[in-house]
Amino acid sequence: MSSPQKSRLHDVGDEVYAKWPGSNLWFRAKVLNNKDGRYTVRYMEGTEETISQKHISAMSNFTRSSRSRSRSRSRGRSPGRKSKASPSRKAKQSPSPARKPRSSSKSRSSSKTRAAATPSTPTRQSARLAEKQTNGPEEVEKKPEMERKPSPARPAVATPVADKPVADKPVADSEFGGPVGAFFCIVLLPATVYVINIMCTEKSCTLAIPSIPKKLSNYFDSKAVMIGLGWFVFQVVLAVLPVGKVVSGQPVKGLQRLQYRCNGFIALMVSLVALGVGQAYFKVDLSTVHTLWLQLITTAIVFSVVLSLVLYIRARSAKPNALAFAASGNAIYDFWMGRELNPRIGSFDWKFFCELRPGLIGWVAINMCFLAEAYGSKSGWPNYPLIMVCGFQLLYVADALWSEEAILTTMDIIHEGFGFMLCFGDLAWVPFLYSLQPRFLLEHPQSLPWWALSAVALLNMIGFLIFRGSNSQKNMFRKNPYDPALAHLESMPTNVPGKRLLVSGWWGLCRHPNYLGDLIIGLAWSLPCGFSSLLPYFYPIYFFILLVHRAMRDDAMCRKKYGAHWDHYCERVKYVIIPYVY
Repeated sequence: MSSPQKSRLHDVGDEVYAKWPGSNLWFRAKVLNNKDGRYTVRYMEGTEETISQKHISAMSNFTRSSRSRSRSRSRGRSPGRKSKASPSRKAKQSPSPARKPRSSSKSRSSSKTRAAATPSTPTRQSARLAEKQTNGPEEVEKKPEMERKPSPARPAVATPVADKPVADKPVADSEFGGPVGAFFCIVLLPATVYVINIMCTEKSCTLAIPSIPKKLSNYFDSKAVMIGLGWFVFQVVLAVLPVGKVVSGQPVKGLQRLQYRCNGFIALMVSLVALGVGQAYFKVDLSTVHTLWLQLITTAIVFSVVLSLVLYIRARSAKPNALAFAASGNAIYDFWMGRELNPRIGSFDWKFFCELRPGLIGWVAINMCFLAEAYGSKSGWPNYPLIMVCGFQLLYVADALWSEEAILTTMDIIHEGFGFMLCFGDLAWVPFLYSLQPRFLLEHPQSLPWWALSAVALLNMIGFLIFRGSNSQKNMFRKNPYDPALAHLESMPTNVPGKRLLVSGWWGLCRHPNYLGDLIIGLAWSLPCGFSSLLPYFYPIYFFILLVHRAMRDDAMCRKKYGAHWDHYCERVKYVIIPYVY
Protein backbone atom coordinates (compact mmCIF):
# COMPACT_ATOMS: atom_id res chain seq x y z
CA MET A 1 0.00 0.00 0.00
CA SER A 2 1.56 3.31 -1.01
CA SER A 3 1.87 6.25 1.33
CA PRO A 4 -0.74 9.02 0.87
CA GLN A 5 0.21 12.14 -1.00
CA LYS A 6 1.42 15.11 1.00
CA SER A 7 -0.71 18.24 0.82
CA ARG A 8 -0.88 21.93 1.64
CA LEU A 9 -0.15 23.50 4.98
CA HIS A 10 -2.53 22.33 7.66
CA ASP A 11 -4.30 24.56 10.16
CA VAL A 12 -4.77 24.07 13.88
CA GLY A 13 -7.78 21.84 14.45
CA ASP A 14 -7.56 20.03 11.10
CA GLU A 15 -8.27 16.30 11.03
CA VAL A 16 -5.37 14.62 9.21
CA TYR A 17 -3.48 11.39 8.87
CA ALA A 18 -0.09 11.49 10.60
CA LYS A 19 2.81 9.07 10.33
CA TRP A 20 3.81 7.40 13.60
CA PRO A 21 7.45 8.33 14.44
CA GLY A 22 9.94 5.54 13.72
CA SER A 23 7.59 3.51 11.50
CA ASN A 24 5.57 3.60 8.26
CA LEU A 25 2.24 3.44 10.09
CA TRP A 26 -0.28 6.24 9.49
CA PHE A 27 -3.09 7.11 11.91
CA ARG A 28 -5.88 9.63 12.21
CA ALA A 29 -4.81 12.68 14.25
CA LYS A 30 -5.69 16.29 15.01
CA VAL A 31 -3.35 19.25 14.45
CA LEU A 32 -2.64 21.12 17.71
CA ASN A 33 0.12 23.46 16.63
CA ASN A 34 1.95 24.55 13.47
CA LYS A 35 5.30 26.31 13.75
CA ASP A 36 8.18 26.54 11.27
CA GLY A 37 7.02 23.54 9.28
CA ARG A 38 6.74 21.34 12.40
CA TYR A 39 3.35 20.09 13.53
CA THR A 40 2.23 19.02 16.98
CA VAL A 41 -0.54 16.44 16.52
CA ARG A 42 -2.65 14.36 18.89
CA TYR A 43 -3.40 10.82 17.74
CA MET A 44 -6.83 9.36 18.40
CA GLU A 45 -5.51 7.28 21.32
CA GLY A 46 -4.25 10.41 23.07
CA THR A 47 -0.50 10.47 22.36
CA GLU A 48 0.93 13.80 21.19
CA GLU A 49 3.98 14.08 18.93
CA THR A 50 5.80 16.81 16.98
CA ILE A 51 6.49 15.76 13.38
CA SER A 52 7.47 17.36 10.08
CA GLN A 53 5.09 18.42 7.30
CA LYS A 54 6.08 15.52 5.05
CA HIS A 55 4.70 13.10 7.64
CA ILE A 56 1.18 14.59 7.49
CA SER A 57 -1.46 13.86 4.88
CA ALA A 58 -4.84 15.50 4.38
CA MET A 59 -7.92 13.32 4.79
CA SER A 60 -8.91 14.05 1.17
CA ASN A 61 -5.66 12.50 -0.12
CA PHE A 62 -6.43 9.28 1.68
CA THR A 63 -10.01 9.29 0.40
CA ARG A 64 -8.80 9.37 -3.22
CA SER A 65 -6.21 6.62 -2.72
CA SER A 66 -8.75 4.53 -0.82
CA ARG A 67 -11.21 4.70 -3.73
CA SER A 68 -8.60 3.71 -6.29
CA ARG A 69 -7.56 0.75 -4.21
CA SER A 70 -11.12 -0.42 -3.69
CA ARG A 71 -11.63 -0.91 -7.45
CA SER A 72 -8.76 -3.38 -7.63
CA ARG A 73 -9.87 -5.54 -4.76
CA SER A 74 -11.57 -8.89 -5.18
CA ARG A 75 -15.37 -8.91 -5.13
CA GLY A 76 -15.29 -11.96 -2.93
CA ARG A 77 -14.32 -9.96 0.20
CA SER A 78 -16.10 -10.86 3.40
CA PRO A 79 -19.22 -8.78 4.22
CA GLY A 80 -17.97 -8.61 7.80
CA ARG A 81 -15.30 -6.10 6.69
CA LYS A 82 -16.83 -2.63 6.48
CA SER A 83 -15.69 -0.22 3.82
CA LYS A 84 -15.18 3.53 3.86
CA ALA A 85 -17.01 3.90 0.52
CA SER A 86 -19.97 6.21 0.06
CA PRO A 87 -23.49 5.12 1.16
CA SER A 88 -24.52 4.40 -2.42
CA ARG A 89 -21.52 2.15 -2.87
CA LYS A 90 -22.31 0.34 0.35
CA ALA A 91 -25.83 -0.31 -0.86
CA LYS A 92 -24.52 -1.69 -4.12
CA GLN A 93 -22.25 -4.14 -2.34
CA SER A 94 -24.83 -5.30 0.18
CA PRO A 95 -26.42 -8.66 -0.61
CA SER A 96 -30.14 -8.73 -1.31
CA PRO A 97 -32.45 -10.61 1.06
CA ALA A 98 -33.27 -13.13 -1.66
CA ARG A 99 -29.67 -14.14 -2.17
CA LYS A 100 -27.34 -14.89 0.69
CA PRO A 101 -23.69 -14.08 0.20
CA ARG A 102 -21.28 -16.99 -0.31
CA SER A 103 -18.94 -17.16 2.65
CA SER A 104 -16.52 -19.93 3.53
CA SER A 105 -14.34 -20.37 6.58
CA LYS A 106 -11.33 -19.61 4.40
CA SER A 107 -12.72 -16.26 3.24
CA ARG A 108 -13.66 -15.33 6.79
CA SER A 109 -10.14 -16.14 7.96
CA SER A 110 -8.68 -14.08 5.13
CA SER A 111 -10.92 -11.16 6.04
CA LYS A 112 -9.83 -11.28 9.66
CA THR A 113 -6.19 -11.34 8.63
CA ARG A 114 -6.60 -8.29 6.44
CA ALA A 115 -8.52 -6.41 9.10
CA ALA A 116 -5.94 -7.17 11.76
CA ALA A 117 -3.09 -6.17 9.50
CA THR A 118 -3.77 -2.48 10.00
CA PRO A 119 -4.54 -1.46 13.58
CA SER A 120 -6.57 1.66 14.26
CA THR A 121 -4.22 2.72 17.03
CA PRO A 122 -0.42 2.42 17.32
CA THR A 123 0.85 -0.88 18.67
CA ARG A 124 4.04 -1.34 20.69
CA GLN A 125 5.89 -3.19 17.94
CA SER A 126 9.12 -2.37 16.23
CA ALA A 127 9.22 -0.33 13.04
CA ARG A 128 10.45 -3.40 11.16
CA LEU A 129 7.30 -5.38 11.99
CA ALA A 130 5.11 -2.34 11.40
CA GLU A 131 6.44 -1.91 7.86
CA LYS A 132 5.38 -5.45 7.02
CA GLN A 133 1.82 -4.63 8.03
CA THR A 134 1.06 -1.35 6.26
CA ASN A 135 2.57 1.58 4.43
CA GLY A 136 -0.37 3.94 4.64
CA PRO A 137 -3.45 4.88 6.64
CA GLU A 138 -6.40 2.56 6.64
CA GLU A 139 -9.28 2.79 9.05
CA VAL A 140 -10.75 -0.44 10.40
CA GLU A 141 -13.66 -0.99 12.70
CA LYS A 142 -12.44 -2.81 15.81
CA LYS A 143 -14.06 -6.14 16.62
CA PRO A 144 -13.07 -8.66 19.27
CA GLU A 145 -12.31 -11.36 16.69
CA MET A 146 -9.94 -9.06 14.80
CA GLU A 147 -7.56 -8.38 17.69
CA ARG A 148 -3.92 -9.15 16.90
CA LYS A 149 -2.34 -12.17 18.52
CA PRO A 150 0.47 -11.21 20.86
CA SER A 151 4.05 -11.46 19.67
CA PRO A 152 6.08 -14.20 21.41
CA ALA A 153 8.63 -11.53 22.38
CA ARG A 154 5.94 -9.51 24.13
CA PRO A 155 3.34 -11.64 25.89
CA ALA A 156 -0.03 -10.05 26.40
CA VAL A 157 -1.46 -9.48 29.82
CA ALA A 158 -5.04 -10.47 30.40
CA THR A 159 -7.10 -7.65 31.83
CA PRO A 160 -10.58 -7.33 33.29
CA VAL A 161 -13.39 -5.68 31.44
CA ALA A 162 -12.47 -2.05 30.86
CA ASP A 163 -13.88 0.53 33.20
CA LYS A 164 -14.84 3.98 32.02
CA PRO A 165 -12.06 6.52 32.55
CA VAL A 166 -12.63 8.75 35.53
CA ALA A 167 -12.97 12.41 34.60
CA ASP A 168 -10.58 14.93 36.13
CA LYS A 169 -12.39 16.50 39.06
CA PRO A 170 -11.18 18.44 42.08
CA VAL A 171 -10.26 16.02 44.83
CA ALA A 172 -12.04 16.44 48.14
CA ASP A 173 -9.92 17.99 50.87
CA SER A 174 -9.04 14.63 52.42
CA GLU A 175 -5.32 14.15 51.81
CA PHE A 176 -2.96 14.99 54.66
CA GLY A 177 -5.91 14.96 57.05
CA GLY A 178 -7.86 17.71 55.30
CA PRO A 179 -7.72 21.36 56.46
CA VAL A 180 -6.84 20.37 60.04
CA GLY A 181 -3.95 18.18 58.93
CA ALA A 182 -2.79 20.84 56.48
CA PHE A 183 -2.75 23.44 59.27
CA PHE A 184 -0.54 21.28 61.48
CA CYS A 185 1.77 20.56 58.54
CA ILE A 186 2.15 24.28 57.88
CA VAL A 187 3.10 24.89 61.51
CA LEU A 188 5.06 21.76 62.41
CA LEU A 189 7.26 21.30 59.35
CA PRO A 190 9.08 24.65 59.71
CA ALA A 191 9.42 23.91 63.44
CA THR A 192 10.99 20.54 62.54
CA VAL A 193 13.65 22.25 60.43
CA TYR A 194 14.56 24.49 63.38
CA VAL A 195 14.52 21.69 65.98
CA ILE A 196 16.67 19.24 63.97
CA ASN A 197 19.27 21.91 63.25
CA ILE A 198 19.30 23.19 66.84
CA MET A 199 19.69 19.66 68.26
CA CYS A 200 22.69 18.98 66.01
CA THR A 201 25.39 21.59 66.69
CA GLU A 202 29.15 21.69 67.17
CA LYS A 203 28.73 21.05 70.91
CA SER A 204 26.51 17.97 70.60
CA CYS A 205 24.29 16.12 68.18
CA THR A 206 21.77 14.07 70.13
CA LEU A 207 18.04 13.61 70.52
CA ALA A 208 18.11 15.41 73.88
CA ILE A 209 15.95 18.50 74.32
CA PRO A 210 18.06 21.31 72.88
CA SER A 211 18.87 24.67 74.40
CA ILE A 212 16.81 26.97 72.20
CA PRO A 213 18.44 30.36 71.41
CA LYS A 214 16.45 33.21 72.92
CA LYS A 215 17.80 36.26 71.07
CA LEU A 216 15.99 37.50 67.98
CA SER A 217 19.37 38.08 66.31
CA ASN A 218 19.91 34.32 66.35
CA TYR A 219 17.08 33.98 63.82
CA PHE A 220 17.07 37.23 61.80
CA ASP A 221 19.98 38.94 60.09
CA SER A 222 20.02 41.39 57.18
CA LYS A 223 23.10 39.76 55.67
CA ALA A 224 21.34 36.39 55.63
CA VAL A 225 18.36 38.02 53.89
CA MET A 226 20.62 39.49 51.21
CA ILE A 227 22.34 36.13 50.68
CA GLY A 228 19.02 34.29 50.38
CA LEU A 229 17.36 36.78 48.03
CA GLY A 230 20.53 37.24 46.00
CA TRP A 231 20.84 33.50 45.48
CA PHE A 232 17.19 33.20 44.38
CA VAL A 233 17.48 36.07 41.88
CA PHE A 234 20.76 34.66 40.55
CA GLN A 235 19.06 31.33 39.83
CA VAL A 236 16.13 33.09 38.13
CA VAL A 237 18.56 34.88 35.81
CA LEU A 238 20.28 31.60 34.93
CA ALA A 239 16.92 29.90 34.32
CA VAL A 240 15.68 32.48 31.79
CA LEU A 241 18.91 32.57 29.76
CA PRO A 242 18.19 31.45 26.16
CA VAL A 243 20.46 28.40 26.44
CA GLY A 244 19.52 24.76 26.75
CA LYS A 245 16.83 22.84 24.92
CA VAL A 246 13.11 23.55 25.10
CA VAL A 247 10.94 20.47 25.68
CA SER A 248 7.21 19.79 25.88
CA GLY A 249 5.58 18.65 29.10
CA GLN A 250 2.87 16.04 29.43
CA PRO A 251 -0.71 16.96 28.44
CA VAL A 252 -2.52 18.02 31.60
CA LYS A 253 -6.29 18.38 32.02
CA GLY A 254 -6.90 18.44 28.28
CA LEU A 255 -4.65 21.46 27.68
CA GLN A 256 -1.89 21.71 25.12
CA ARG A 257 1.55 20.74 26.33
CA LEU A 258 3.47 23.50 28.06
CA GLN A 259 7.00 24.31 26.97
CA TYR A 260 9.93 24.19 29.41
CA ARG A 261 13.52 25.35 28.99
CA CYS A 262 15.89 22.77 30.46
CA ASN A 263 19.23 24.39 31.34
CA GLY A 264 19.49 23.26 34.97
CA PHE A 265 22.81 21.45 34.50
CA ILE A 266 24.31 24.60 32.98
CA ALA A 267 22.98 26.59 35.97
CA LEU A 268 24.65 24.12 38.34
CA MET A 269 28.03 24.42 36.62
CA VAL A 270 27.84 28.23 36.49
CA SER A 271 26.87 28.35 40.18
CA LEU A 272 29.81 26.18 41.25
CA VAL A 273 32.23 28.21 39.14
CA ALA A 274 30.83 31.41 40.65
CA LEU A 275 31.47 30.07 44.17
CA GLY A 276 35.03 29.15 43.30
CA VAL A 277 35.76 32.49 41.63
CA GLY A 278 34.15 34.36 44.52
CA GLN A 279 36.42 32.70 47.05
CA ALA A 280 39.63 32.65 45.00
CA TYR A 281 39.56 36.10 43.41
CA PHE A 282 37.17 38.17 45.50
CA LYS A 283 38.03 36.62 48.87
CA VAL A 284 34.39 35.84 49.68
CA ASP A 285 34.17 34.16 53.09
CA LEU A 286 32.13 31.02 52.36
CA SER A 287 32.14 30.07 56.04
CA THR A 288 29.49 32.80 56.51
CA VAL A 289 26.92 30.19 55.45
CA HIS A 290 27.83 28.06 58.47
CA THR A 291 28.00 31.09 60.79
CA LEU A 292 24.54 32.40 59.79
CA TRP A 293 22.93 28.97 59.57
CA LEU A 294 19.76 29.62 61.60
CA GLN A 295 19.32 33.08 60.06
CA LEU A 296 19.46 31.58 56.56
CA ILE A 297 16.87 29.00 57.59
CA THR A 298 14.55 31.79 58.75
CA THR A 299 15.06 33.66 55.47
CA ALA A 300 14.13 30.55 53.44
CA ILE A 301 11.02 29.82 55.52
CA VAL A 302 9.73 33.39 55.44
CA PHE A 303 10.35 33.61 51.70
CA SER A 304 8.44 30.32 51.19
CA VAL A 305 5.45 31.68 53.11
CA VAL A 306 5.42 34.96 51.15
CA LEU A 307 5.76 33.24 47.77
CA SER A 308 3.02 30.75 48.66
CA LEU A 309 0.67 33.59 49.67
CA VAL A 310 1.34 35.46 46.43
CA LEU A 311 0.66 32.33 44.39
CA TYR A 312 -2.51 31.56 46.35
CA ILE A 313 -3.89 35.10 45.82
CA ARG A 314 -2.96 34.99 42.16
CA ALA A 315 -4.76 31.65 41.76
CA ARG A 316 -8.03 33.22 42.94
CA SER A 317 -8.40 34.72 39.47
CA ALA A 318 -7.08 31.70 37.55
CA LYS A 319 -9.30 29.92 35.05
CA PRO A 320 -10.94 26.67 36.27
CA ASN A 321 -8.92 24.49 33.89
CA ALA A 322 -5.70 26.00 35.32
CA LEU A 323 -6.45 24.82 38.86
CA ALA A 324 -4.83 21.74 40.36
CA PHE A 325 -6.72 18.48 40.76
CA ALA A 326 -6.68 18.96 44.53
CA ALA A 327 -8.14 22.48 44.56
CA SER A 328 -11.00 22.23 47.09
CA GLY A 329 -12.07 25.76 47.92
CA ASN A 330 -10.86 25.57 51.53
CA ALA A 331 -8.33 28.39 52.12
CA ILE A 332 -5.99 26.52 54.50
CA TYR A 333 -6.02 23.28 52.52
CA ASP A 334 -5.52 25.00 49.16
CA PHE A 335 -2.73 27.19 50.57
CA TRP A 336 -0.98 23.97 51.61
CA MET A 337 -1.68 21.91 48.46
CA GLY A 338 -1.62 24.78 45.97
CA ARG A 339 -4.57 25.97 43.89
CA GLU A 340 -2.89 26.56 40.54
CA LEU A 341 -1.28 23.64 38.74
CA ASN A 342 1.29 25.52 36.64
CA PRO A 343 1.62 29.15 37.81
CA ARG A 344 3.54 31.10 35.19
CA ILE A 345 4.74 34.57 34.28
CA GLY A 346 5.00 34.36 30.52
CA SER A 347 7.02 31.22 29.83
CA PHE A 348 8.62 31.22 33.31
CA ASP A 349 7.11 28.33 35.27
CA TRP A 350 7.41 28.84 39.05
CA LYS A 351 6.89 25.21 40.02
CA PHE A 352 9.32 23.80 37.48
CA PHE A 353 11.93 26.39 38.53
CA CYS A 354 11.64 25.82 42.26
CA GLU A 355 11.62 22.02 41.98
CA LEU A 356 15.24 21.81 40.81
CA ARG A 357 16.95 25.19 40.95
CA PRO A 358 17.29 27.39 44.07
CA GLY A 359 16.91 24.62 46.65
CA LEU A 360 18.63 21.72 44.90
CA ILE A 361 21.56 23.74 43.56
CA GLY A 362 21.59 25.60 46.88
CA TRP A 363 22.03 22.28 48.68
CA VAL A 364 25.18 21.56 46.65
CA ALA A 365 26.42 25.13 47.17
CA ILE A 366 26.03 24.72 50.95
CA ASN A 367 28.06 21.50 50.82
CA MET A 368 30.80 23.27 48.87
CA CYS A 369 30.87 25.97 51.55
CA PHE A 370 31.31 23.26 54.20
CA LEU A 371 34.16 21.72 52.21
CA ALA A 372 35.86 25.10 51.86
CA GLU A 373 35.53 25.70 55.61
CA ALA A 374 36.93 22.23 56.42
CA TYR A 375 39.87 22.88 54.13
CA GLY A 376 40.73 26.13 55.90
CA SER A 377 40.00 25.00 59.46
CA LYS A 378 42.15 23.18 62.02
CA SER A 379 39.91 20.10 61.97
CA GLY A 380 42.32 18.33 59.66
CA TRP A 381 42.35 17.66 55.94
CA PRO A 382 41.48 15.59 54.10
CA ASN A 383 38.19 14.69 55.77
CA TYR A 384 37.45 11.63 53.61
CA PRO A 385 33.90 10.90 54.87
CA LEU A 386 32.94 14.56 54.27
CA ILE A 387 34.43 14.51 50.78
CA MET A 388 32.65 11.23 50.01
CA VAL A 389 29.19 12.39 51.15
CA CYS A 390 29.52 15.73 49.34
CA GLY A 391 30.55 13.81 46.22
CA PHE A 392 27.56 11.45 46.51
CA GLN A 393 25.15 14.36 46.86
CA LEU A 394 26.76 16.31 44.02
CA LEU A 395 26.31 13.27 41.76
CA TYR A 396 22.67 12.98 42.83
CA VAL A 397 21.90 16.63 42.07
CA ALA A 398 23.94 16.73 38.87
CA ASP A 399 22.10 13.64 37.60
CA ALA A 400 18.73 15.24 38.38
CA LEU A 401 19.66 18.39 36.48
CA TRP A 402 21.27 16.51 33.60
CA SER A 403 17.99 14.58 33.21
CA GLU A 404 15.92 17.66 34.04
CA GLU A 405 13.17 16.95 31.52
CA ALA A 406 12.43 13.66 33.31
CA ILE A 407 10.76 15.64 36.10
CA LEU A 408 8.03 16.63 33.63
CA THR A 409 6.54 13.13 33.95
CA THR A 410 6.53 13.10 37.77
CA MET A 411 3.60 13.37 40.14
CA ASP A 412 4.76 16.80 41.38
CA ILE A 413 4.51 18.41 37.94
CA ILE A 414 1.48 16.55 36.56
CA HIS A 415 -0.77 16.37 39.63
CA GLU A 416 0.33 18.59 42.52
CA GLY A 417 -0.58 22.25 42.74
CA PHE A 418 2.19 24.66 43.64
CA GLY A 419 1.43 25.67 47.21
CA PHE A 420 3.23 25.81 50.53
CA MET A 421 3.86 22.05 50.55
CA LEU A 422 6.11 22.12 47.47
CA CYS A 423 7.32 25.69 47.91
CA PHE A 424 8.57 25.15 51.47
CA GLY A 425 9.92 21.71 50.60
CA ASP A 426 11.90 23.02 47.64
CA LEU A 427 13.30 26.20 49.21
CA ALA A 428 13.74 25.36 52.91
CA TRP A 429 13.37 21.65 53.70
CA VAL A 430 15.73 20.32 51.00
CA PRO A 431 18.76 22.62 51.38
CA PHE A 432 18.69 22.86 55.20
CA LEU A 433 17.90 19.24 56.12
CA TYR A 434 19.44 17.27 53.26
CA SER A 435 22.79 18.91 54.07
CA LEU A 436 22.64 17.57 57.65
CA GLN A 437 25.18 14.78 57.06
CA PRO A 438 27.87 17.09 55.56
CA ARG A 439 27.36 19.60 58.38
CA PHE A 440 27.64 16.81 60.96
CA LEU A 441 30.90 15.60 59.36
CA LEU A 442 32.24 19.17 59.34
CA GLU A 443 31.47 19.67 63.04
CA HIS A 444 32.17 16.06 64.11
CA PRO A 445 34.87 14.59 61.79
CA GLN A 446 34.84 10.79 61.51
CA SER A 447 37.68 8.39 60.80
CA LEU A 448 36.71 5.29 58.82
CA PRO A 449 38.90 2.52 57.34
CA TRP A 450 39.27 2.30 53.58
CA TRP A 451 37.23 -0.90 53.33
CA ALA A 452 34.26 0.74 55.08
CA LEU A 453 34.41 3.73 52.74
CA SER A 454 34.63 1.39 49.74
CA ALA A 455 31.58 -0.60 50.91
CA VAL A 456 29.59 2.62 51.32
CA ALA A 457 30.65 3.81 47.86
CA LEU A 458 29.49 0.48 46.37
CA LEU A 459 26.14 0.75 48.17
CA ASN A 460 25.63 4.26 46.84
CA MET A 461 26.43 3.13 43.29
CA ILE A 462 23.93 0.24 43.50
CA GLY A 463 21.22 2.60 44.70
CA PHE A 464 22.08 5.12 42.00
CA LEU A 465 21.89 2.50 39.23
CA ILE A 466 18.44 1.38 40.42
CA PHE A 467 17.26 4.97 40.81
CA ARG A 468 18.51 6.23 37.45
CA GLY A 469 17.66 3.09 35.49
CA SER A 470 14.06 2.94 36.70
CA ASN A 471 13.46 6.67 36.32
CA SER A 472 14.84 6.68 32.77
CA GLN A 473 12.68 3.69 31.87
CA LYS A 474 9.58 5.37 33.30
CA ASN A 475 10.29 8.67 31.57
CA MET A 476 10.78 7.02 28.16
CA PHE A 477 7.62 4.96 28.57
CA ARG A 478 5.47 7.93 29.58
CA LYS A 479 6.75 10.06 26.71
CA ASN A 480 6.23 7.33 24.10
CA PRO A 481 5.09 3.85 25.16
CA TYR A 482 5.67 2.68 21.57
CA ASP A 483 9.37 3.58 21.55
CA PRO A 484 11.29 0.72 19.83
CA ALA A 485 13.90 0.94 22.62
CA LEU A 486 11.22 -0.38 24.99
CA ALA A 487 10.15 -3.25 22.74
CA HIS A 488 11.62 -5.83 25.13
CA LEU A 489 9.40 -4.65 27.98
CA GLU A 490 5.96 -6.04 28.73
CA SER A 491 3.08 -3.71 29.50
CA MET A 492 -0.63 -4.02 30.05
CA PRO A 493 -3.43 -1.83 28.67
CA THR A 494 -5.82 0.15 30.84
CA ASN A 495 -9.27 1.65 30.52
CA VAL A 496 -7.72 5.08 29.80
CA PRO A 497 -7.00 5.57 26.07
CA GLY A 498 -3.29 5.69 25.34
CA LYS A 499 -2.28 4.64 28.87
CA ARG A 500 -0.42 1.42 29.57
CA LEU A 501 1.31 0.12 32.72
CA LEU A 502 4.77 -1.44 32.74
CA VAL A 503 4.95 -4.89 34.30
CA SER A 504 8.52 -5.89 33.47
CA GLY A 505 12.05 -4.52 33.67
CA TRP A 506 12.69 -2.45 36.77
CA TRP A 507 8.94 -1.91 37.10
CA GLY A 508 8.30 -5.62 37.29
CA LEU A 509 10.32 -5.91 40.52
CA CYS A 510 8.06 -3.53 42.45
CA ARG A 511 5.67 -0.66 41.78
CA HIS A 512 8.19 2.02 42.79
CA PRO A 513 11.75 0.84 42.07
CA ASN A 514 12.90 4.47 41.91
CA TYR A 515 11.86 4.83 45.57
CA LEU A 516 13.93 1.75 46.42
CA GLY A 517 17.00 3.27 44.76
CA ASP A 518 16.41 6.57 46.57
CA LEU A 519 16.30 4.83 49.96
CA ILE A 520 19.55 2.95 49.32
CA ILE A 521 21.22 6.21 48.29
CA GLY A 522 19.99 7.96 51.45
CA LEU A 523 21.40 5.19 53.63
CA ALA A 524 24.78 5.51 51.90
CA TRP A 525 24.82 9.23 52.76
CA SER A 526 24.33 8.52 56.46
CA LEU A 527 26.65 5.56 57.05
CA PRO A 528 29.90 7.63 56.83
CA CYS A 529 28.62 9.57 59.88
CA GLY A 530 29.11 6.48 62.06
CA PHE A 531 26.73 5.38 64.79
CA SER A 532 27.45 7.82 67.61
CA SER A 533 24.29 9.80 66.80
CA LEU A 534 20.91 8.93 65.30
CA LEU A 535 20.29 12.42 63.86
CA PRO A 536 22.42 11.96 60.71
CA TYR A 537 20.04 9.11 59.86
CA PHE A 538 17.09 11.48 59.87
CA TYR A 539 17.10 11.64 56.06
CA PRO A 540 16.65 7.91 55.25
CA ILE A 541 14.14 7.48 58.11
CA TYR A 542 12.07 10.49 57.08
CA PHE A 543 12.39 9.61 53.40
CA PHE A 544 11.06 6.09 53.97
CA ILE A 545 7.97 7.52 55.70
CA LEU A 546 7.54 10.10 52.93
CA LEU A 547 7.83 7.55 50.13
CA VAL A 548 5.45 5.09 51.77
CA HIS A 549 2.90 7.89 52.14
CA ARG A 550 3.46 8.99 48.55
CA ALA A 551 3.04 5.40 47.34
CA MET A 552 -0.27 5.23 49.21
CA ARG A 553 -1.43 8.48 47.58
CA ASP A 554 -0.36 7.22 44.19
CA ASP A 555 -2.20 3.94 44.75
CA ALA A 556 -5.40 5.78 45.67
CA MET A 557 -5.24 8.00 42.58
CA CYS A 558 -4.46 5.11 40.24
CA ARG A 559 -7.22 2.96 41.72
CA LYS A 560 -9.69 5.76 41.07
CA LYS A 561 -8.32 6.32 37.57
CA TYR A 562 -7.92 2.74 36.35
CA GLY A 563 -10.50 0.90 38.43
CA ALA A 564 -10.37 -2.90 38.09
CA HIS A 565 -7.32 -2.62 35.84
CA TRP A 566 -5.30 -1.30 38.77
CA ASP A 567 -6.35 -4.29 40.90
CA HIS A 568 -5.14 -6.60 38.17
CA TYR A 569 -1.87 -4.65 37.93
CA CYS A 570 -1.34 -5.01 41.69
CA GLU A 571 -1.83 -8.76 41.37
CA ARG A 572 0.87 -8.83 38.70
CA VAL A 573 3.35 -6.49 40.49
CA LYS A 574 2.81 -7.45 44.13
CA TYR A 575 5.44 -5.45 46.02
CA VAL A 576 5.22 -1.70 46.56
CA ILE A 577 8.82 -0.59 47.23
CA ILE A 578 11.00 -3.41 48.57
CA PRO A 579 10.74 -6.72 46.63
CA TYR A 580 9.65 -9.68 48.78
CA VAL A 581 9.35 -7.40 51.83
CA TYR A 582 6.88 -4.55 51.17
